[in-house]
Amino acid sequence: MTFWICSTCGVEHESRPDVCAVCADERQWVPADGQHWTTLEELAAAGQSIAVEELEPDLYGLTTVPDVGIGPTAKLVRTPAGNLLFDVPGYLDDTAVAAVQDLGGLACIVASHPHMYGVQVEWSRRLGGVPILVAQDDADWLARTDPAVQTWKTDLQILPGITLTQPGGHFPGSTVAHWAAGAQGRGVLLSGDTIFANPDRTSVSFMRSYPNRIPLSGTVVQRIADHVSRFEFDRLYNNFRGVIPVDARAIVQRSAERHAAWTSGANDHLT
Repeated sequence: MTFWICSTCGVEHESRPDVCAVCADERQWVPADGQHWTTLEELAAAGQSIAVEELEPDLYGLTTVPDVGIGPTAKLVRTPAGNLLFDVPGYLDDTAVAAVQDLGGLACIVASHPHMYGVQVEWSRRLGGVPILVAQDDADWLARTDPAVQTWKTDLQILPGITLTQPGGHFPGSTVAHWAAGAQGRGVLLSGDTIFANPDRTSVSFMRSYPNRIPLSGTVVQRIADHVSRFEFDRLYNNFRGVIPVDARAIVQRSAERHAAWTSGANDHLT
């Protein structure tokens, strides 16, 4: 079966519409010269690959080389009860599948939000029909369906020590994963770009749209920070290569307070 991949966001589609709905939304963008599509076959012929690297014990990053679509670094968490793939590359091949199988395969696939759906159905099928968990509030963004897709909403422990929760914000169903055993037992939050680790490694950002610079309100940002602060975590990874290596839980709260202050006008005298 041939399916189509949006060249701009890397999300799979059953058919090829005039424009990718994910990219036509105000949070994304369509190229100035119009919509472009590709396929796994075209990408493979062009020399596409996936790099796998260990980020810390039992956490691996999967990155398309060169970038496919937005070019995130997916995260694979390895546990004794099975593995989670959080956020999904827009490509796969036999070598990538074999690398994931060597790490123990997958027990479930989860995207933090629709921009990160990638080729999740294809990953599921190539690894034996792995369950794909999709936030109920974002399910209408699915452009390729499969019996493996399951929707969810409330906090969900998908593996021992790994809990999914939906603080929302970037999308209504924006999802983060809490991994209790990460960071040598101090806890890790895989935050996608619901909470985005900044380059300074001491602050995070919260946005409705990153490429189009659309902010969230201070009220929503404080809600997100309070939501995730129910969990203990010392480290945070975004959906690219950004990381808050230590003190992440406190940094999320401080960053939310800073965001709320700037959006409220409290700091207007500095502008």
